[in-house]
Order: sequence, then C-alpha cells, then structure tokens
Amino acid sequence: MSENRFNLGTSAGDIQDPVVLKSERTRKAILTAALKFLWTRPYRVMTVNGLMALTEVSRSAFYQYFKDLQELMVSLLGMLEKEILGAASPWILGTGDPVALARESLTEAINVSYQRGPFFKAIADAAVTDDRLESAWLVFVKHFDDAVTERIRGDQELGLIAAFDPRPVAHSLNMLNAYTFTSTFGRHPRSDSEPVRQALIRIWVSTLYGPQWAESEHSSLIRNH
Repeated sequence: MSENRFNLGTSAGDIQDPVVLKSERTRKAILTAALKFLWTRPYRVMTVNGLMALTEVSRSAFYQYFKDLQELMVSLLGMLEKEILGAASPWILGTGDPVALARESLTEAINVSYQRGPFFKAIADAAVTDDRLESAWLVFVKHFDDAVTERIRGDQELGLIAAFDPRPVAHSLNMLNAYTFTSTFGRHPRSDSEPVRQALIRIWVSTLYGPQWAESEHSSLIRNH
C-alpha cells in the first residue's frame, strides 16, 4: 500500500535550522496521523488521544501546534486547497490550448482528490454539523469559485467561451467536482478514477468550450494570455 497519500512534502526551510526542522517534522507527523486516521474512520470519532497514539510524540505536543481538532482540520483543508489549486494551475494560469490545459488540470486535480478522498469526505461531512468547519469549507469553496470565475471571464474576453454569467457556472462545476470526489473517492473501496476523469472532463469541456471538443485531447482554440 502506497504511503504517498499521507506524504505532506517538505519545504526548503527544513534544512536550514535544526530547531525549525524538528518543529516542522513534529507538526507534519501530527498532520500525517490525522490523514491516516481519517482514511479509515470518520472525523466525529477522532480524539486527541486517539490521534496522537498514531505518532511517536506526546499528547501534549498536539497543543503546541493546534488549539483543538477543528484547527487541525482547517490546516488540513488549507493544505488540500493548495494541492488542488496547484494541480489546476495549468488551466487557471497557463497559455496555449485551453481544452488541453483543462484536461491536464482536471487529471491532476483528480489525482490529488483520489489520494485525499477520505479527508475530503471527512471535512465535507463535518461541515454539516460544525460551525467552524462549515465556515472554513465555505471559504475553501469560494476560493475555487473565484479562481474558476476569473478564468472563465478571461476566456470569454478572448472569445474562447460563450457569453454568460460565469459565477454560477463556476460554482456549479466546482460543487460537481466536490460531490464527485467525496462520493467516489471518500469511501472504501474507492471507485476507479478513470471513468470519473473522463466524465468530469466531458462536462467541463462541453460546458465551457463546446461539445465538439469533449472527446478531443486538443482543440484549435488558442489562449495567448
């Protein structure tokens, strides 16, 4: 079983200061333990004791980094946001063929969501009953709505996308992704990601650039800025 789904990565600053390195490793150990916990159990049964039992550090270390479990979950949600926005950056920020860029970005976003599926579902479920996590989830969704709205608007100005109000379309597409990721990748066994990838690419490309490009790897459209 691959551990990639629990890998939080490293930063350049990790090698510069032994004290910072140890602190950051401890924080990452706690975040990694949370991901492992949520891989098999729902957030509602998580406790600090149960979480820290999955690490090699003391229970008291938790409170050096997080006020409570809600703050931990918000930190993980921020991590997920960075990962998915990073995956989507070719389409959001890139130039060239927007259909090819959309396919690339959706493929990478699906890869991230497949790895983080149980956490994605945990935070979405917890947001229903926890006010703080609901607020964090709404901010998370808004950031994606903002990014997709601006990209649609930019492509509309270039004549690549038909004229319509981009905000509700961006929100609908993002919520489709969120529901699909939680329902197909958030439970065991996880669904095969390839049919999900094909379906979401078809819907996004057809909605934004036209059904004639839905099954094409590339299009004749060009985004030059």
